[in-house]
Amino acid sequence: QVQLVESGGGLVQAGGSLRLSCAASGRSFSSFVMGWFRQAPGKEREFVSGISWSGGRTLYSDSAKGRFTISRDNAKNTVNLQMNNLKPEDTAVYYCAAGQTLTVVTIKGGYRYWGQGTQVTVSS
Repeated sequence: QVQLVESGGGLVQAGGSLRLSCAASGRSFSSFVMGWFRQAPGKEREFVSGISWSGGRTLYSDSAKGRFTISRDNAKNTVNLQMNNLKPEDTAVYYCAAGQTLTVVTIKGGYRYWGQGTQVTVSS
């Protein structure tokens, strides 16, 4: 079992930055692929970014590429998402997820454990 707790969400103006963090507890964190997803009101939960267990491979959605950076610290059992140049369309609840796939995947079904989410609101 893995417990995930997100933090760092909030209200920011367009063009601003936020850093989301996800703290994991339970089974060996370093063995999990980690991902960030988001869900806006009335929309499906969508993949934002993912990182391999070693941190050597990262993946981004087209909307996140060039603006967001994912990182992990296996010694601290944390994964972070640095979000720069935020846009109103980035407004959503952001979820941290952990999975045991062989590589980073973009589908929700590839992640077994989920956090409760943290709200990000970007004002125009």
